[in-house]
Order: sequence, then C-alpha cells, then structure tokens
Amino acid sequence: MERRRARPDYPFVKFDMQDKDILASYSFEKVRVQVYSSKTALGEAAAERAAGVIRAAIARDGRARIVVATGNSQLEVIDALTSRRDVDWKAVEVFHMDEYVGLSPEHPSSFRYWIRNRVEEQVHPAKVDYINGDAADVDAEIARYSALLLAGPLHLAFVGIGENGHIAFNDPGVADFNDPATVKRIVLDDACRRQQAGEGHFDGVDAVPLDALTMTCPALFRAEAWVCCVPDTRKAAAVKGALEGPISTACPASLVRRHGNASVYLDANSASLLDAFAGQRV
Repeated sequence: MERRRARPDYPFVKFDMQDKDILASYSFEKVRVQVYSSKTALGEAAAERAAGVIRAAIARDGRARIVVATGNSQLEVIDALTSRRDVDWKAVEVFHMDEYVGLSPEHPSSFRYWIRNRVEEQVHPAKVDYINGDAADVDAEIARYSALLLAGPLHLAFVGIGENGHIAFNDPGVADFNDPATVKRIVLDDACRRQQAGEGHFDGVDAVPLDALTMTCPALFRAEAWVCCVPDTRKAAAVKGALEGPISTACPASLVRRHGNASVYLDANSASLLDAFAGQRV
C-alpha cells in the first residue's frame, strides 16, 4: 500500500476584502471559500492560487504533477492559468480525471480534445498523460493510467462540482469515499448526461456516451491541493449540498470539506443558496 505523505501547507493568497470583485470569504470546516462578482474574477483568483501551488511544488520536488478538470466551469481558470508567465510548464506533468469510453481523441467532446487545445498546445507542458477512452482493452487502460497516477505525488487537482454533486464522474450512485480503485469504469447517471448535453458538448442526451473512465474519490483526494471553480446558478444546489449538507456520497463533492487544503471559488449565482451568503446576492 502506498504511504501517504503529509499534505504540505501551500501558502494561500491573501484576499483584500476591499477588492470590488470579492463579495465574501468563508470557511466551511476545513475548506476556504471565496465568492466573486464575475466568472472572470473567479478564474483569475483561482489561477493565482494554482500558480502558487505549482511553483511551490516545483521548488520542493523539482516538478509539479497536476490533474486538470474540463468542462465549461473550468474555462476561465484554465485560460487565466495558461496565460500566466510565472509557471515553468517544462516542469509540469498534466493528467486528467475522466474520459468517455469509446470516444476518439479527435471528437470535439472528448476531454483529450479539450486538454490538447486548451492546455497542451497553449503552454507545452513537460508531459501530458491522456486517458485513452477508446482503448481496445479498457481494463488494461485502467491499470495503465492507475499506475501513472500512483507513480508519484499529485500536487494539485482542479476539482469541479457537477450539477448532481459529482466530482470527476463519481456520480452519487457510484461514488465511494473508500474506493480501493484509482481509476474505474462507471455508467453515467441521467442527471450527469443531461448536464453534458446542456453545456453544449453533445447534440442531445442520447448522444452522450453511457460509460466513462474516472479517477475515484480517494484518487482525487490524494492531490495535495484542490482548486475548485464552481460558477453559475445551475450549480447552486450542488454547492449548498457540498458545503452545508451532510458529508456523504449522496453529494460526492462534500468530500471537499475533509480535504484540508482545498479552496473553492464561487460567483454570486453559485453561492446564492448558501445560508452564509443569504441576502448578499448581487
């Protein structure tokens, strides 16, 4: 069994509450939460945090191994991060957390396509490790990618929150906080498939693949720092469940409150149902 090293205390950005873009700052158990006036401001702040973690990891370990999330909620932070000039991308190895089974890397809705266009071709990291969702032998691909993830520390993970509360593709019906696997094959639930279609990645729900490969909850939890960007009203119920509901696989994202080195970035819309944010919506 892998021996888990202690999480380093990566320095957090000091937030100036006089900044007009910051609406509120909270702590929910172990997690730090900031609410911003726009998705652009949210993305810039999250990128500042991520860049700091990456620089600290490189200074300590000579490299940074990061897990990139994909999807519409990650556009602002990834665009802001890849635009920075204070990250040594030649010392960064990139992973991603999930991929559809059977989808080719050239399909515009594949996560390999997203990462190649938004990360690899923008900053040319030292290495990008892709999940081959269209591998002929899915079990062998799971074993291969699991071994890559376990070959060293994961310094940072961008962990989004789905409309159904999922993290990666750990939907409520398949999430397991004690999962022995690192990567597994799952069947997407209906809410998850509706979200993928609703975000414009597919022509309709029927076009969304049924199966996917995903990093498990414990595999994501291995990352020494989490940066969670969760904008938009459609995520408000999931955000409330994650931060103010029970810590349970009924809302897998609630695991963020156990992490100890996680920061969540919201906008006024995604924070609108939080009791702590009541009456502050703009």
